[in-house]
Amino acid sequence: MSEEKKGFFGRLKSGLTKTRDNIVAGIDAVFKGASGIDDDFYEELEETLIMGDIGVNATNDIVERLKDEVKKRHLRYPYECRELLVESIKEQMRVGETAYDFEKKQSVIFIIGVNGVGKTTSVGKLAGILKQQGKKVLIAAADTFRAAAGDQLAEWAHRAGVDMIGGADGADPASVIYDAVNAAKARNVDVLICDTAGRLHNKKNLMEELKKMNRIIDREFPDAHRENLIVLDGTTGQNALAQAREFGEAADLTGIILTKMDGTAKGGIAVAIQSELNVPVKYIGVGEKIDDLQKFNADDFVNALFDAGEEEKPIFTDHDEYI
Repeated sequence: MSEEKKGFFGRLKSGLTKTRDNIVAGIDAVFKGASGIDDDFYEELEETLIMGDIGVNATNDIVERLKDEVKKRHLRYPYECRELLVESIKEQMRVGETAYDFEKKQSVIFIIGVNGVGKTTSVGKLAGILKQQGKKVLIAAADTFRAAAGDQLAEWAHRAGVDMIGGADGADPASVIYDAVNAAKARNVDVLICDTAGRLHNKKNLMEELKKMNRIIDREFPDAHRENLIVLDGTTGQNALAQAREFGEAADLTGIILTKMDGTAKGGIAVAIQSELNVPVKYIGVGEKIDDLQKFNADDFVNALFDAGEEEKPIFTDHDEYI
């Protein structure tokens, strides 16, 4: 593991402390309190996972996979299947190899989401990541509704070392997208990242504006690979899931950027989001610095959540006694 990845893993692990206390402590209590692997054990496990924001669908899939493995291996004692549970959660979260196609093709990335979730900072951080990979990146400042949004994004563009196309406050966001798309084609840009206004998911006119911008890209840049990444605030738990569902009606969501995962007790939402929406979490943020946004790795996330890698105290002294 590289020093950069080690450093991020450490920040992720630290950031998930409250989630760990919320979920893992409850899971371990179930394992410790159960007399055997029976219906009561599975019901308590399901309740703990759902209460930890992992969600009903994800929980059902995780527990069903666990039951199958327990049956195959003829396990009798709860402590024997803790690692199976961890592996089941990892399997629920794994993303296919095509998740980052935009790194290999000329692409347009839309960054969408409600106000306050961290869209603008995510645009800047993502631009920095792609620039470090040697990509030619252009940012479109299509959030023309919020005062000073362009100035904030310009600062992030400067930090990332990339160019930006913007418009005056109150300008038509679609016109900014039009100008940016044509600039991207003229400059042979690898990735165009489009910031958008913080659309409230229940405002129909703003959703229509989003569709209008998508139509412009479809018409003006038909060969570009398309990504619609929604930024969700990890601290909002199930509300983030509701936002993603609403935005999914206006745009074909291809991925999720999950922000503010440092210090939230609702980190289990990362599991729920991928399972409920069948949309992968592609990036996870644990701070405000430009390198605090990293590609999401299911194994790293679950390992950080369950303190994997550290020597764990046994729950049992033998097959029959609890300590």
